[in-house]
Amino acid sequence: MLTLLLAVFVIVCLPFSATHLKAGRAPEVSYQRSGPQLYRRYCVSCHGNDGKAKTSKGKFNHARDLSDTQWQDEVSDARIFNSVMNGRNERGNMPPFSSKLNEKQINSLVDYVRKLKGPTQ
Repeated sequence: MLTLLLAVFVIVCLPFSATHLKAGRAPEVSYQRSGPQLYRRYCVSCHGNDGKAKTSKGKFNHARDLSDTQWQDEVSDARIFNSVMNGRNERGNMPPFSSKLNEKQINSLVDYVRKLKGPTQ
């Protein structure tokens, strides 16, 4: 009985895993995290809950204050997307997230970062 169950498991799973392994990519998960969830998972350790980058890791890495109204007004969505995708070493030390996040996830992060804009001064 155990052998039969194992055989069924292999038959069901093998085509799925072989397709993804041949393509050189991990299996995609149908569940997509929202912008706030992705931010908490990947960004909060440097940029903080409020985006102000007041965390010790954020200060060490010279993380950008994402709530800064001047920066928010001047930066394009494409530049934020590119920074998340490819990382930044110009001002600080932000790693690329292209191997962890897909385009849709990064776009939802861009939308969330826009909501961190502080009050106009």
